[in-house]
Amino acid sequence: MTGAVDLAALVGSRLCHDLISPLGAISNGVELISMSSRLDGPEMQLIGESVGAANARLRFFRIAFGDAAADAMIGPGEITSTLAAVSEGSRLSYSWAAEGEVRRREAKVIFLLLQCLETAMPFGGEVSVDRCETGRWRLQAEGRHMRIDPDLWQGLPEGQPPRDAQTPAMVQFVLLPSVMACYELSLDLQLCDDRIIARV
Repeated sequence: MTGAVDLAALVGSRLCHDLISPLGAISNGVELISMSSRLDGPEMQLIGESVGAANARLRFFRIAFGDAAADAMIGPGEITSTLAAVSEGSRLSYSWAAEGEVRRREAKVIFLLLQCLETAMPFGGEVSVDRCETGRWRLQAEGRHMRIDPDLWQGLPEGQPPRDAQTPAMVQFVLLPSVMACYELSLDLQLCDDRIIARV
């Protein structure tokens, strides 16, 4: 399974690497057009917002699905700016309370978990991330009318992916147990009607 995890990470890194440059070029082009002409209507605004959202999501995916070497680190600035960008215009907001650099492997697991939490919050809400004194990570998601599907969540602490989640929209649930096993991390879950608490 380690080989499968590594291969998936390499594919994720390649896709993000190849797409981030053209998206940046489009973003710069839209900005130049808006500065040098009168094309500043709703159409240009829509293009700019769409490119910005795609760029933010790509940065998120790069952390969640990309390669994470054992000794690689990621700074809090990159994490918070990515979360701020991906939540712009969204009904979800993120609070990152941890200080200092983070092992990229831990960040990968956290971002995969954030994607899992998103599925339970169709009407929005807030997700907070902090690091306990023991060194473990704590993620708490709270929102209105949360939709927590036990079939998606109940096997994750035992390292079992959900059986009926073999769809692109649920790939994070399938990948998370394998990644955590590869990195020798464990997961504790507390599922409530209005919140989910995860500890890694």
